[in-house]
This record gives sequence, structure tokens and C-alpha cells, in this order.
Amino acid sequence: MRYVIDSYAWIEYFMGTPAGETVKAILEGPELKITPTICLAEVYSKTLKAEGDDLAQRQTTFMKETSALIVLDAATAIAAAKLDITMKQTIPGWGFADSIVYATGRLHEAQTVTGDQHFKDLADVIFIKD
Repeated sequence: MRYVIDSYAWIEYFMGTPAGETVKAILEGPELKITPTICLAEVYSKTLKAEGDDLAQRQTTFMKETSALIVLDAATAIAAAKLDITMKQTIPGWGFADSIVYATGRLHEAQTVTGDQHFKDLADVIFIKD
């Protein structure tokens, strides 16, 4: 099994919420964990704004040590663009970052771990929020 860890999941993990406990169990498991670099940027931005640079640096260092960072390459960008058109027709508020995350999961044959409502009823998603 492989897992793509979405920004939402990382933030819940860092906040220590009940949903974050689900993420913790996945992060501590032996399976491959993948983080798209867009998620690293989103977590850094949110933490920088709320808590400052020191914590943002520590969190992103942990993310890099705990998961494989996947950069947005040409294949993923094209897959995300195609996916984005379809998803925006059916899911209100779907964002391009969502497309990048979901396309990354598909291309790497991984389950996407998130609590983002946009992903709630999608295939190959572990939805961590009740």
C-alpha cells in the first residue's frame, strides 16, 4: 500500500486532532508515504501565517524526513489538468491543488489521505474527518 498525504491530513496530524491520530498511524506504518510539493507549500504557508517561521521550518523538515516528496512533473501536471476539468464540473469548489494531489495518488497507485470535503466520496481516498 502507498499513501499520498494531503495538506489537510498533515495539518490535522500537526494539530494532534482525532483525525490526526489516523494520520499518525499511517505515518508510523511501514508503507510508502508520498507528499506532493504543493502540500509542503500549503502547510508551510498556513503554519508561517499562524505560528511563525521556526515551527513552519520544523514541520516541513519532518514532512521531508517522513515521506517522499513528489515534485510536479510534466506527466502529473497534464494528468491534473485533465482531471481538473472533470472534477470542476461535478464538485463545487474543487481547486487545482486538489487535482494535483489526486492525480499524484492515481499516478503512484496510492490512497489519498485527507479530510478535505472535496475528496469525501472519491475512490482511493482515506477520509479522516467524521
